[in-house]
Amino acid sequence: MILKNLSIINYKNIREANLRFSPKINCLIGNNGEGKTNLLDAVYYLSFCHSSFTSVDSQVMMHGQDFFMIDGAYESDSGNEENINVGLKRGRSKQFRRNKKAYKRFSEHIGLIPLIFVSPSDTILVDGGGDGRRKLMDIVIAQYDNLYIDALNRYNKALQQRNALLKMEAEPDVTLLDLWEQEMAEQGEIVYHKRHAFVEELIPIFQDIYQYISGLQERVSLRYVSHCQRGPLLDVIQRDRFKDRAVGYSLHGIHRDDLEMLIDDYPMKREGSQGQIKTYVLSLKLAQFDFLRRTSSNTTPLLLLDDIFDKLDSRRVEQIIKLVSGDNFGQIFITDTNREHLDKILSHSREDYKLFDVKAGEITERRHDDVQA
Repeated sequence: MILKNLSIINYKNIREANLRFSPKINCLIGNNGEGKTNLLDAVYYLSFCHSSFTSVDSQVMMHGQDFFMIDGAYESDSGNEENINVGLKRGRSKQFRRNKKAYKRFSEHIGLIPLIFVSPSDTILVDGGGDGRRKLMDIVIAQYDNLYIDALNRYNKALQQRNALLKMEAEPDVTLLDLWEQEMAEQGEIVYHKRHAFVEELIPIFQDIYQYISGLQERVSLRYVSHCQRGPLLDVIQRDRFKDRAVGYSLHGIHRDDLEMLIDDYPMKREGSQGQIKTYVLSLKLAQFDFLRRTSSNTTPLLLLDDIFDKLDSRRVEQIIKLVSGDNFGQIFITDTNREHLDKILSHSREDYKLFDVKAGEITERRHDDVQA
């Protein structure tokens, strides 16, 4: 998939932008806080119907404005044209359209424009709680499997209903508890098996990429942990119903799934340096890109790389540059404050490219010959 043209009005600090992109490499140069990440987030929005950083749409609207709009013109790998448009007026419902036709459900759009976004905040995958690691799985699987989205939504609805019953002061209706527990178990087993298959296929790709970037210096692994591994999920959920009733929420289920991130068989969170952690999450995201490229209806995802070189030694930077400059990637958007990194990428690549300066939300294209040797 290629994003050919992008129009933005009142998105974060970008008042107005009308941009034409290279089908291969697009470099965004500017200091921190100027709007580079906001541009990438607008591209992300057109793939997922929401910002990468918040689920509250009003928070991405420029301060003092009453609406925002993003419009993207795409070309698929097979040459088909797609126009995606989103607009929101303050106090009204969001409108999301494909080729001028509004979606009935936003979930229908997920997967049309596959995308992987790598950002500095990804280190929370190692340092933070399980929510982020579950989201990591959900974002990729949802882009190629609509049944997964449906099962996950049904599970979450049943979980919400069961928790509401557990919080009641009076004794809840046992028949209703049974009903929602059965729904949780049925949908949860579907989610578990799809997550398990995804992780098992992802691991060797991830390890190969990490070893390439690190120069075989460390051995990393990834382990999927789920309550489904303790037996039939319905039995696991119902086994501690009394304890769940005491705390007022469900202690067991696929909403507690996690990924153990390991380096040399020890927790990455405890043993990894800043550079190792950044290499780990970058390798994981690039592995997801490779996985998605082969599973998402043979559609090459967009790759967004936001300030990925910070806290990495020069050797790892060089390996990453060689990797992303290769033929396995499609259209790339990459930001950096350091012009040297971007010049190295362009000098390694024989592909078409464009350079953009970003300053205070203003985005201007540079001349093609303004690349340092």
